[in-house]
Amino acid sequence: MANKQTASEIREALNSKLSRYFGISEGDADIKQIYQATILAVRDALAVRNKEFEEKVTKNQAKQVYYMCMEFLIGRSLKMNLCNLGIEEEYRKVLKKMGFDLEDVYELEADPGLGNGGLGRLASCFMDALASQDYPARGYCILYEYGLFKQRLVDGEQLELPDIWLPDDQNWLVPRHDRAVTVRFGGHVREEWHDGHCEIVYENYDEVEAVPYDMLISGGVGKAVNTLRLWKARDIHNFNMEAFSQGQYLKAVEENTIAETISKVLYPADNHHEGKLLRLTQQYFLVSASLQNIIWRHLFRFKSLDNLPDKVAIHINDTHPALCIPELMRILIDDHHVAWDKAWDIVTRTVSYTNHTVLPEALECWNEELFALKLPRIYAIIKEINRRFCADAWEAFMGDWDKIGRMSILNKGSVRMANLSVIGSHTVNGVSRLHSEILKETVFEDYNDMYPERFTNVTNGIAHRKWLCYSNPRLASLLDETIGPEYRADAAQLSKFANFANDSSVLARLDEIKKANKVDFANYIKKTKGITIDPNTVFDVQAKRLHEYKRQLLNALNVINLYVKLKENPDADITPATFIFAAKAAPGYYTAKDIIRLICYIAADIEKNPKIREKLRVVFLENYNVTLAEHLMPAAEVSEQISLAGKEASGTGNMKFMINGALTIGTLDGANVEMAEQVGRDNIYIFGHTAEEVNELWSKGYASSYYYNRNPDLKAAVDALQVGFNGRSFSDIANYLLYSFGVSDPFMCLADFDFYTEARRKLFADYKDREKWNRMAAINIAGAGFFAADRSIKEYAENIWNLKPVKK
Repeated sequence: MANKQTASEIREALNSKLSRYFGISEGDADIKQIYQATILAVRDALAVRNKEFEEKVTKNQAKQVYYMCMEFLIGRSLKMNLCNLGIEEEYRKVLKKMGFDLEDVYELEADPGLGNGGLGRLASCFMDALASQDYPARGYCILYEYGLFKQRLVDGEQLELPDIWLPDDQNWLVPRHDRAVTVRFGGHVREEWHDGHCEIVYENYDEVEAVPYDMLISGGVGKAVNTLRLWKARDIHNFNMEAFSQGQYLKAVEENTIAETISKVLYPADNHHEGKLLRLTQQYFLVSASLQNIIWRHLFRFKSLDNLPDKVAIHINDTHPALCIPELMRILIDDHHVAWDKAWDIVTRTVSYTNHTVLPEALECWNEELFALKLPRIYAIIKEINRRFCADAWEAFMGDWDKIGRMSILNKGSVRMANLSVIGSHTVNGVSRLHSEILKETVFEDYNDMYPERFTNVTNGIAHRKWLCYSNPRLASLLDETIGPEYRADAAQLSKFANFANDSSVLARLDEIKKANKVDFANYIKKTKGITIDPNTVFDVQAKRLHEYKRQLLNALNVINLYVKLKENPDADITPATFIFAAKAAPGYYTAKDIIRLICYIAADIEKNPKIREKLRVVFLENYNVTLAEHLMPAAEVSEQISLAGKEASGTGNMKFMINGALTIGTLDGANVEMAEQVGRDNIYIFGHTAEEVNELWSKGYASSYYYNRNPDLKAAVDALQVGFNGRSFSDIANYLLYSFGVSDPFMCLADFDFYTEARRKLFADYKDREKWNRMAAINIAGAGFFAADRSIKEYAENIWNLKPVKK
């Protein structure tokens, strides 16, 4: 890589930071000071490249994409940046000479509390891919003081503790107080006409300052370094001196405390009025601050808003940033006096939207009265957008009031964010081919009738350098030897590895690599979590957010089935396996918490049976995060992707396991469909009802008891729930599966159980044939190149954003 730092330059930079920030030399530094000096030195290197790239973008008058998301699950940055800059080994050698181990330095970094799950991880992978391919981009999010929560499991109960990652890990952040903006909430608005312009006057409103902090994002092979801008909320008045002087100390800081609540916690619980109000406040805070910054940057460079769609692409990742549509209208109309029709034309040629779910409860709606009180001007603009849209829909679907009602943004006292997102965007995409088709056929069927050209698909992708090259160096080294290193820049080159699927020496190497990775992982969780697992067992992994549709419960039912068999016959011919679960349940999601409790109690019950635990172990890894995933993915052998068909939008964990050589057992759901096409049905364990068959079952009247009564293994597993584990009955889960007042077994665990266990029998029979298993693993690695974020971003750039890389 050009301009790579030398060892002497690195050491000089580290000593400079130690002297400037701590007043010491390297001989007096402890590891924490070395860690902070290393971050500051790497940040300087990133800043130089960021400045150089920004100058290229300005010189070329290039179009930029602004990517808005409520979360960016970036993981630790130090290793990622050192690897992306190509200077990891140089730093390792320099630090060794200074008496420190780089691996120990890595362990001091906390996972930033900026994300939760797949949505935030995808956004981070996309930021990596944008920089890697030299696309001008900027991400926008909130600088959360606390992450979602730190999960602790105590006797099977999930406890939510504060996820404190600041201030110790704020060295990556560059404060930009010079770019602070103000955001208004509440109050009243009225119109005043002056010189032919309608001026909007705000009264009795609350005002919050949004202060930006920049995190620099590098790419793996490109020269670009882009920016992730994070907004922190601060009271505009800061401090009430009068109240303080009167001894009213709490009142003196009250307003500041209320303002700072906006950027306090990622995804506050919203099962109460205050939580809903805070989430709405957070979303508007993000989009208003970000759009003010986007418009300022555009006008600074181009002096006119007429060419905004030609130079700016704004992408809303899921519905959380949907308010950028009316907020951009507000800025154009109120602040810059653009006529409505022209403003709407600019907005709808600038904004695009990715949908991530077909679940009705995840399609955000706000109480209309609450919305109007909190955001009166935005509410007025949405009313006008909706009035004009409904008039157009009436022309298109004359007399079909039901259809127009379904499409309306405002309906039955709700403000519907998904509807707003579709109406205000020029392109709407799903995140797997199946998901995109389901959107057009169900959730957005009415809009597809009206705007068929608006809908497209971009299948998700992962940062393959992070999840393969940096997380699994043994496998990356084998790939370098066999197919050459070009796959690091172009993941499509992984397909060449299929040529080695029948090479017994390469397959033996794959087997050795997986065994070594399993030993590493076993040692890691012994060290970090005090859990002992046997690397000679099959590592069967389901690591993802805990949700009923993802069907951790189906996995648990299979474990119970095996446990019952082993209790009947401890010598049964069952391949020794360790079932590894990792997941967080939302604080107010009690069914998900019940499933976590069940899995933990099963694990505890098995631990009491030494003979059985030689063949069957269950481990629940608490506080799953990116760092844990980086250790887990290379060690996994079986990847559980078993959601009910038609419910999972795409998934990206499935891709990370696949590229590391794990074999997938899964339904034809989300990206599993395309994974099966890439590797062939002989190299993936597909089971269960298809999305069409699921719909047919519902239409005929699904009865879970039918499957319970016809399958003795399933009946024994469900009956075991009634008896319970480790001294506790789980009859509530058995009743959920069989006797719910609403719909029993709403995600069809019982309907798919027989198919699932049959697929598992085939999987474990294949596992015993090591050459066959490793051949399948090789084919999966070779087929994983399609699922690189580089490919996804190229499709977004070419087909949605009209964005070009800046090379010179």
